[in-house]
Amino acid sequence: MPDPAPHVPDTAPPGPDELASALTQMAGLVLSRETVDTALALVTTLAATTTAGTLGAGVTVVDEHGKRSRAASNAAVEQADVLQYELDEGPCLTAWRTGELVRIDDTATDGRWPQWNEAVSRMGVRSVLSTPLIVGAESIGAMKVYCERPQNYGPQDEHVMRLLAAQAAILLANSQSLQEARRLSRQLADALASRDAVARATGVLLARGAASEQDAFARLSDAARQAGHPVHDVARALLAAVAARNARSAGA
Repeated sequence: MPDPAPHVPDTAPPGPDELASALTQMAGLVLSRETVDTALALVTTLAATTTAGTLGAGVTVVDEHGKRSRAASNAAVEQADVLQYELDEGPCLTAWRTGELVRIDDTATDGRWPQWNEAVSRMGVRSVLSTPLIVGAESIGAMKVYCERPQNYGPQDEHVMRLLAAQAAILLANSQSLQEARRLSRQLADALASRDAVARATGVLLARGAASEQDAFARLSDAARQAGHPVHDVARALLAAVAARNARSAGA
């Protein structure tokens, strides 16, 4: 049976007002620094609702943890993405790697990624539009929309996806920067706590007869080496033992 004629959406694509409203929502989320999951859920919702005829949308994020999908709008998007990661080919990975928008008019006839196209065509995915998420000179992933009909996406959809992807990349970079700042803050707090524990443990050893601070620290270091633990863990264990002994003495 021949393929159906190119799909003509029943409703017109979102106009400038709708798109401006969507971009304003995203910009507001950047400023409010919501969670990454909330941010990505909004990204995919906007991508799906501002491109006519879309079956589902999602975001592929690529970082030190690998390639993964976030906030996929349905199971079809998740399955199509998983196939890309397993086969290491497909429009989203190509958009991420090249930094260029990728459009598939019909997965049943497109020959660029034969294994992936054949698999998703059997799943019912026929049209794809994937846009890279660029921050500065770095590509951090891709945003994509899938459709059950061939030849669903055109220049207007490409324009919309480029605008959304530009905002999504800023949003994601902002979220990642916030995560990094929090991680560094936790590391700093841990380092300060460790330093305080070592200083107090050194004081305990001085009270027990260590000749100097250097001698007390050397004792901690020797104990840590013998136990195979970091110095700050040995220091905390010593302080806990002292606290427990003091508690027993107080209760006697």
